[in-house]
Amino acid sequence: MQKGNIGVTTENIFPVIKKFLYSDHEIFLREIVSNAVDATQKLRTLASKGELKEEAGDLTVRVSVDKKAGTLTVSDRGIGMTAEEIDKYINQIAFSGANDFLDKYKDDANAIIGHFGLGFYSSFMVSNKVEIVTKSWQEGAKAVRWTCDGSPEFTIEDADRDSRGTDIIMHLDDDCKEFLEEPKVEELLRKYCHFLPIAVAFGKKKEWKDGKQVETDEDNVINDTTPLWTRKPSELKDEDYKKFYRELYPMSDEPLFWIHLNVDYPFNLTGILYFPKVKSNFDLQKNKIQLYCNQVFVTDSVEGIVPDFLTLLHGVIDSPDIPLNVSRSYLQSDSNVKKISTYISKKVSDRLASLFKNDRKDFEQKWDDIKIFIHYGMLSEPDFYDKAKTFALLKDTEGKFYTYDEYKTLTEGQQTDKDGNLIYLYAQNRDDQYSYIQAAQAKGYNVLLMDGELDTAMCGKFEEKMEKTRFVRVDSDTIDRLIPKKDEKHDELEADKRDLLQQVFQTQMPKMEKTEFHVEAQPMGETAAPVIITQSEYMRRMKDMARIQPGMSFYGEMPDMMNVVLNSDHKLVRTVLDESEKAVSEAVKPIDAEIAGLTARRDSINQQNKDLKWDEIPQERKDDLSKTEKDIEDQRQKKTALIADYAKDNKVVHQLIDLALLQNGLLRGEALNRFVQRSIELI
Repeated sequence: MQKGNIGVTTENIFPVIKKFLYSDHEIFLREIVSNAVDATQKLRTLASKGELKEEAGDLTVRVSVDKKAGTLTVSDRGIGMTAEEIDKYINQIAFSGANDFLDKYKDDANAIIGHFGLGFYSSFMVSNKVEIVTKSWQEGAKAVRWTCDGSPEFTIEDADRDSRGTDIIMHLDDDCKEFLEEPKVEELLRKYCHFLPIAVAFGKKKEWKDGKQVETDEDNVINDTTPLWTRKPSELKDEDYKKFYRELYPMSDEPLFWIHLNVDYPFNLTGILYFPKVKSNFDLQKNKIQLYCNQVFVTDSVEGIVPDFLTLLHGVIDSPDIPLNVSRSYLQSDSNVKKISTYISKKVSDRLASLFKNDRKDFEQKWDDIKIFIHYGMLSEPDFYDKAKTFALLKDTEGKFYTYDEYKTLTEGQQTDKDGNLIYLYAQNRDDQYSYIQAAQAKGYNVLLMDGELDTAMCGKFEEKMEKTRFVRVDSDTIDRLIPKKDEKHDELEADKRDLLQQVFQTQMPKMEKTEFHVEAQPMGETAAPVIITQSEYMRRMKDMARIQPGMSFYGEMPDMMNVVLNSDHKLVRTVLDESEKAVSEAVKPIDAEIAGLTARRDSINQQNKDLKWDEIPQERKDDLSKTEKDIEDQRQKKTALIADYAKDNKVVHQLIDLALLQNGLLRGEALNRFVQRSIELI
């Protein structure tokens, strides 16, 4: 029997493995099974070259638990090891700068395990003792047993083993007994080893017999050794891709389409990426792409390998050029990873362009499902915008689709304003903004439907990319001001009449939380609505962006600023004005006269003060100015109160306001009930 110390100054190794790697401790099973698969593949290679003298036989890797003994064992019939090879590969794990390396990466489990073949030592994350019983494939080799209890000391002695291969026997720690439970072990094997290229068996398959589960003679093989992405696309049918998708995501709807990746230069990469069917924007989930290295599961956190916008896709990527144990810092700096990311982005854009070109009708039918991916890419990847602008679509409120160039040609004649800007009108909800859409269409304008989660952000991107182009929501202003043509003269109301009309309506606007109403009167033509409510494009867009960009949340806290526009050409509004003048003009006249006198007095004081600094103005004059301004404000409030007292009983005013609120989804609860009752009375 040979005794010795593991050849590295590693009082450090085991504490690091135990402590710092503990959060990732379940990957020990991946490491041990992967080593067994590697040893088996090497034997296959030897057999294919004719160097193996015996029959290769059954090469299944077997995993077993022994609850009584407290052990978890991984067995293979691969190339095995001699005592000398154990000494070389297991005992002599010294490498230059070992301690520096451990110190640098002590917080990164994957980096340590993956470096210099330390994968075997991950077994000590869960074990208080590990045994290796192994016999080399070489003729005349003797079986040996290596034992270590988690200190740098080990023993090597002769062992009994009839056939070549290796058993790794892990005596599990008391706090790791969960790995003796069959469901837990099977769960980890299916997660990490589901597509390994050598069969991995965990016990025997079970079947129901006489009301209970009994073992059969058939191995419970947990992996598919030739998964779809390892096969040639020419061998596969659509149903094969759909079946594989159902295997990966059992609860999902069928994918829209898929992309089979297969490249061997300047790096190796295979895989299948699926565009999932998204029921709503809130179904979007990242971390649905699984990353493999030679069919060994690495991670489903693929940021950095896949362009950010494509992390919304589902599927599998396999590349031996990405190390099995990926660290974040590695991904950010490695040139191969950057090339892979660029390649995947190009492959996706090429596939989308091909789908559009070969079957535009089918592409249009899928547009509502795939636009979230395409828009995300156009917003986050400058290069992708340039590729996608040839196949990305705009959809109008009538359900017709256009490329960007097609839509420009369609609208530039009719929707160019007096300053030469092309105005793209859009609605976010066809039903909610129906009357505004109708008014725009009556003018000969086309209205886009932009109802996606990222469409508000896309408006900004379009304005950045398209020269002299603005996107304007169809309800953000009156129809004549949405696309101002030449400067047209309208019959405006006289100032005092306009002021009275505005106050009649302003005093009766409801008090709503986080909503402010500003009333103005303007001529819009006799056939236009009597009252419409609009919201500034800029403020509404900022509030929409606040919902998807945390850094803009302060816009979300600001009140909604609503413009209430009174159509001074409409018969009903004219009637309200005429009746209001008759009702309040006599009472308002002396107030207006008082305001006019006070205003003249204030202007006179200001004229006296115009060449003086504030501290040069006599206190008496300052007091006079202050009192005059207060008196003006008091008179204005008196006038407003008088108008409000009249307007509160004017049913037409309230009916017109409520109709405009109702049209914008702002009439609810008690106010809606009053509107219904008033409507019945008026009828």
